[in-house]
Amino acid sequence: MITLFGIPRSRSLRVSWTLEELGLDWQYRYINFAKGDGRDPAFLAVNPCGKVPALVEDGFAITESAAIVLYLAEKYGAGKLLPKVGSHESALHHKWVSFITCELEQPLWSIGKHKFALPEEQRLPEMLSVAKWEFDKAAAIAEQWLPDSEFLLGDELTIADILLGHTLLWATRFEQDIPPKLTAYRDRITARPAMARGLAKEEAGAA
Repeated sequence: MITLFGIPRSRSLRVSWTLEELGLDWQYRYINFAKGDGRDPAFLAVNPCGKVPALVEDGFAITESAAIVLYLAEKYGAGKLLPKVGSHESALHHKWVSFITCELEQPLWSIGKHKFALPEEQRLPEMLSVAKWEFDKAAAIAEQWLPDSEFLLGDELTIADILLGHTLLWATRFEQDIPPKLTAYRDRITARPAMARGLAKEEAGAA
């Protein structure tokens, strides 16, 4: 059995979306930080950082959203969601994954931390304009790199698409400006039924 620990629309959505794309059987455990779930010893045994997402599969625990979705695709994808290892397409996939998580997402998380995640005494309002500047710069590069194909690497969905689609949803929630090609890409990618199923299961688990 696969158990995903998360919060709806957080990085755990990347994992629930991937699980649904792969057609896997899984269950959802909502971690309510307001009620102290993040400090619960049972959850800290899964992720000592006390953060989501975390995934447990038959006693094996793994954390960090990009690592989780890459693991799932490697184990269960049977050729789906990842390009051939050692190919030029795989190199481009590595580039996209690194850029999305290190450059495009990083300023968004800075916004989140300084708006609500950090203790109030650690929040710096000045960081919001800095993070917007960083995001705009990264989004302009992504807009330039975005191919004319349906997906980042051609005609097949990959893990990089799931990561980019979710990151752009996050940018939308944080009211960031998104260039036109990326906006169209976001709307197309996030309309996939698997994403809707993953989100619905998360929201039902948190109700």
